[in-house]
Amino acid sequence: MAAAPAPKTLAAFEAATGFMPLNEGLALYAAAAEAAALGLPLLEVGTYCGRSTILLADVAREAGTTAVTVDHHRGSEEQQPGWEYHDPELVDPEVGRMDTLPAFRRTLFRAGLEDHVVALVGRSPQAARIWNTPLGLVFIDGGHTDEHAGGDYEGWAPHVADGGLLVIHDVFPDPADGGQAPYRVYLRALASGAFTEVSVTDSLRVLRRTGPGS
Repeated sequence: MAAAPAPKTLAAFEAATGFMPLNEGLALYAAAAEAAALGLPLLEVGTYCGRSTILLADVAREAGTTAVTVDHHRGSEEQQPGWEYHDPELVDPEVGRMDTLPAFRRTLFRAGLEDHVVALVGRSPQAARIWNTPLGLVFIDGGHTDEHAGGDYEGWAPHVADGGLLVIHDVFPDPADGGQAPYRVYLRALASGAFTEVSVTDSLRVLRRTGPGS
């Protein structure tokens, strides 16, 4: 598989609502392309409006596998009213709460990738408890509290297959740059002995399963 997305995919990624910068998106795509060789699903936790999903879905399409997303679509902590990343256009006027699911579906439709994604709408820990399929890649990009980031790691890291990749977003060693929960998850993964670091691209960390446990 190509280690970089085609221009059409890249254009869809850049047009989609979301926060992942291009260089990190390219690193995620390359990791997904490598992991896809295992022939297993690629899963992300934290979908928002589907910006990064485009990359995983494009890889899944080319590899003949499936991209899976897990999100309750009510927005994470920093996306609620009054917080820095709140987008009032994503509030459902009928219920008065965030709802990114319609935007996510439009993102996939515009990119022509609906048939290559399975979207699990619900809480990550609940979905993880009923999941029993090995995964070629797990991309953790959900809530940034210790409770949520830690829960995502505990729920999904055990499903990463031997040789598969664990990708963690928003890893900031310096507290001045961002929240520390994903960084603590990253350190926990390394300390477990189950994962070895493969690459670093700004706040994106790619780790490979090289041992048992999590």
